[in-house]
Amino acid sequence: MRLHRKRLLIRAFRKRSELRCIMDRTQVIKKSDILAFVTLRNERVRLPFFLRYYREMGVHHFIFVDNGSDDGSVDYLKRQPDVSLWATDASYKRARFGMDWMNHLLRRYGTGHWCLTVDPDEFFVYPFCDTRPIEALTDWMDTYGIRAFPAMLLDMYPKGPIDAEPYHEGQNPFDIACWFDSGNYVISKNPQFQNLWIQGGPRARNFFSDAPGKAPSLNKVPLIRWDRSYAYVSSTHMALPRGLNMVYDEWGGERASGCLLHAKFLSPLSAKVAEELKRKQHFAGSREYRAYSDTLSQQSDLWCKWSEKYINWRQLEILGLMSKGNWA
Repeated sequence: MRLHRKRLLIRAFRKRSELRCIMDRTQVIKKSDILAFVTLRNERVRLPFFLRYYREMGVHHFIFVDNGSDDGSVDYLKRQPDVSLWATDASYKRARFGMDWMNHLLRRYGTGHWCLTVDPDEFFVYPFCDTRPIEALTDWMDTYGIRAFPAMLLDMYPKGPIDAEPYHEGQNPFDIACWFDSGNYVISKNPQFQNLWIQGGPRARNFFSDAPGKAPSLNKVPLIRWDRSYAYVSSTHMALPRGLNMVYDEWGGERASGCLLHAKFLSPLSAKVAEELKRKQHFAGSREYRAYSDTLSQQSDLWCKWSEKYINWRQLEILGLMSKGNWA
């Protein structure tokens, strides 16, 4: 694993040449600041709410990599006073789906900081997030020497056809996509990286019903107190050293965990799927997007009689999808 981690860091160092700096405001970052790292392409309509959500949570600075957007994302981000922006037209796939770029920027700017690495359609939810800023969570983890915080990716969806209600700039996506699967999840342990592997939810039952083992993984470790020797292996599903992935209790207890509310299933999803199928830049030959295209052409309603309407983090804790552990 040490050799594997070293190779990942070397790859990230080499891939830095693919990044060009558009706006560097990292000089204003303070030692105690919590940072967010994001890779995106053509997400202009999502950005106002995304930034507001994380600013209100307590994120101090955002580091973005834009991968060839042509929808005004770059111009919008350049105007944000708490954003540093890099851009690249290089292959997302050949950069290990953007993680080589992220590992480089995390090592350079994230070392010593709590770093939240998310996509523009992922919204972090943690215990007491309605009353406590994210700094309260990181202070508690610092006190107990906890280096990483896990979050299960929870796919959210509307009731009715996905493209029926347009999503508007600045809108809370969960005003539309407010439903989720309260069960239907399978958990196993990955012996190589020591992380839990979670699959299920609407993507497994709708898009991968014939091959649920190929459904996207839902386990993530998005929040880490970064060190220059760390590296993400596969998206934020797992990291090295392996101790960062051991964020669960094997002896029957519970450790604190959160969720990432996933706002993928919103209008205009069909247009996004068509674009990504044409680009062919995603994992396993864009297998996930091919499944979306095949299924959405026949049925675009993910809602079922077991769907549950989202209320708050306490509801997710009751359902066993996240836990406050011993954080009170």
